[in-house]
Amino acid sequence: MNLTPDQYRNVAVSEVDFDLHPDALEQFFTGREVYRRTSYIVVISGDDTALIAVDKASEEPLFSPVTRVELVASPEETVLVRDPDLDTGIPSNLAAVAHREAPGRRCVVVVGAYEHVSFIVDPQPLEIVIRDVTPPHPAKLLNQAQRIIDVSEDLPPIRLIADIQDLDALIVGDGPYLLPCAGAASDRGRADISYLDQRPPKRDWTLIGCTRSQQIHTWFYGEAAPIVDFCPKRRPAPDGAVILTKCCLLESGMEVRSGTVYVPWGSTLDGVRAGLEAAVALAGSASSSPRAEASQPVDPSPR
Repeated sequence: MNLTPDQYRNVAVSEVDFDLHPDALEQFFTGREVYRRTSYIVVISGDDTALIAVDKASEEPLFSPVTRVELVASPEETVLVRDPDLDTGIPSNLAAVAHREAPGRRCVVVVGAYEHVSFIVDPQPLEIVIRDVTPPHPAKLLNQAQRIIDVSEDLPPIRLIADIQDLDALIVGDGPYLLPCAGAASDRGRADISYLDQRPPKRDWTLIGCTRSQQIHTWFYGEAAPIVDFCPKRRPAPDGAVILTKCCLLESGMEVRSGTVYVPWGSTLDGVRAGLEAAVALAGSASSSPRAEASQPVDPSPR
């Protein structure tokens, strides 16, 4: 599953004028020269597209004859998608296109930005649950994780599953309430709200926060406050889910425990990327994302 080329450079494109049956493909391509880095050929005949893998006699000369042809995906299994804004070097982009444009199809070939051509076969992206809170909008950890995936050629196909706690939903009366900081400000304007980071005069409020917020409250005011705890780690985890979330008690690095990766509240992009990589390892990406070898520019022929 999740078969993609290491780079679009492994992929050649050939336009032919015959039906894309396995025997015809084998007969046509066996013995034909291809560039030494070519591993896959997208074959187009009219409205039909197929994907084949090829072996070559040698990878030493610049061109070498094909010695073996394997049909990876037949025309019935393959969809050709054109998306000039999509970077085909990002595996998660390919999986997203497959999900959006051709759910249930084994192979999606994408002609993307820069006219680069790539594909994904048997798309089954790793699902990683992102636990975060709003406000602020957008949920920062989810936004950071998506931005990383959108530019990462070395991560396997990933689909992020949002598990977001809306702090507004925890405000059920007029208050007064105390939120950790102004960044968590409610946009409903319907309750009496103060912010802990501003160290306001003590009132008989309810703290909407977590363990660290309660520690700060105790430091400021000499006692704990009634609390509605929104800590992401306290919510039960779905069976088998891999979760990336944040913890205010973790001040650096990350922590991996029981299928969940914790990064500090306010992590940098580098910190979130490290957390994503740990989550990918938990999800077993090594066995689910085969990719071809790195290569040099590929010959687009035969064409």
